[in-house]
This record gives sequence, C-alpha cells and structure tokens, in this order.
Amino acid sequence: MNVLQQLVNGLSLGSIYALLALGYTMVYGIIKLINFAHGEIYMIGAFIGYYVANNFGFGLVLTLLTSMIICAILGMLIEFLAYRPLKNSTRIAALITAIGVSFLLQSLMIYFVGADTKPYPQLMKNITYDLGICQISKIQLVIIAMSIFLMLLLQFIVQQTKMGRAMRAASVDPEAAQLMGINVNYTISFTFALGSSLAAAGGVLIGLYYNSIDPMMGVAPGLKAFIAAVFGGIGIIPGAALGGFAIGIIETVVSALGFTAYRDAAVYLILIIVLLVKPSGLLGKNIKEKV
Repeated sequence: MNVLQQLVNGLSLGSIYALLALGYTMVYGIIKLINFAHGEIYMIGAFIGYYVANNFGFGLVLTLLTSMIICAILGMLIEFLAYRPLKNSTRIAALITAIGVSFLLQSLMIYFVGADTKPYPQLMKNITYDLGICQISKIQLVIIAMSIFLMLLLQFIVQQTKMGRAMRAASVDPEAAQLMGINVNYTISFTFALGSSLAAAGGVLIGLYYNSIDPMMGVAPGLKAFIAAVFGGIGIIPGAALGGFAIGIIETVVSALGFTAYRDAAVYLILIIVLLVKPSGLLGKNIKEKV
C-alpha cells in the first residue's frame, strides 16, 4: 500500500466531510441542535450545480457560487419554518423535526428530479499528475484547495467580523447576547446560511470527484460528517475540520487494505472508541454541570 497515495485520496474525501461537519458544529454550537437535514442540503447543492452548469453553461466558480447562495437561502428558510417555532420546545422535538425535514427533502427531490443517478457535468478538464511517489489529479487539488480556502474564510468570519462575534456570543449565552443588543434570531439564520453554503460547495465538489449524483447521496456523507464533528469535538470549528480529514483518511486506508465493505463499520467503531475514551471529542473539553 502506497501510504502517501492513500493520504492524498483521504484528504480529498476528508475535505468534503470537513465542509459538511462545519455546518453541523456551527448549528450545534449556537442552538444545541443536530441538523440531520444537513446532508440533504449537500445533495440539493450538488443538483443545483448540475442544473446551472447544464442549462446555463456556468464554469466551476460560477456554479459553486450559485449553488452556495441558493442553499444559503434554503438553509435560512428551513431554520425559519422548521426550527425557529420549536425554539422553546424540548431537544427531542427539534431532533425529530430535523429527521422529518431530512426525509421531506429526499422525497421532494425524488419527486422532482427522479431517483436515478445522473452524470455530473465536467466543469474542468481532469489531469493526473505523476509525482513519482504518488499521483494526484487536478480535481483532487481543486477539492483540497477550495475546501481549505472556505475553511479559512469561515475562520476569518467567525473570529474577525462583527457577525462572527455575535455568533460566538450567542453560542456562549443566547439570553445575555440578546440583552447586549444582539439579534439572536438573525445570528442563528446567518449560521444556517453559512453552514448550508459550505454543504452546497461540498456537494458540487463531490459531484466533480465521483462524476455522479442522486437524491440519496446525502444520507451516508451526512452521517459521517456528523461523526466527524463529534470525533473532533462538536461545537468546535477546528475540531470539525480535523474530524472530517481524519474520517476521510480512515475510510481510504481501510479500503486500501482490502476491507472496502467494512469501511463504514470502521468509522463507527472509531467513533465509539473515541466517545468511550474522550466523550467531548479530540479537541473538546469536558464540562461539569452543577445540579
């Protein structure tokens, strides 16, 4: 097994998981909700890219931007219609609603676009570069570079902008943030928009990578991205990115060793081990609650 080659392949796949995991972790960090409809946003983002590229002839950058903008609006709409009315409800009610929204989006997409797999438009010419010790394709380079750029941009928004400060304040104490003049509802909507746009970018990039999409494509990656967020430390942005890359590399290595049928099981097994050893995740801190 060429270890370096598997590392390159794992980073490509892990970049997509990282983009998805960031959406999970941001939403959980502010409203303590696991948005299980996030994988479907990723799927819808891929289909938006598919249709604008085929019907309008958009290139990669315009396709990415269009998909990200539309999915950002969709994320805000889902938050406003499905989650905001449950703001004062129990967590289990919000969780069940999230699962319901996930199934609703799957069914709607199957109804409108059909259940068959569609070939993704080639938005760029793929070239494979032979570096001697490993091979890397142009698409892999674009996926890794674009993912890192979006993650750095997210980190800048969260750490250096006014909205980012509002997000961090709402994450620590929503009531205190509201008393300080922060519009918490607007901040939550912005968080959903940001997470959904990253998921859409992941959907377009994975469509390029595998050259095919279908309405059920968000189920497995959505679950694995959630695992990545928990693995790195749910609610912690660098942890979500780290978890995404780690899950991608683990999957690739397991497949390379000849255990492709068991790669999903390996991911879940590692999650169980991490939760047993360090329940807060790799970068999380254990917080004791007073009764």
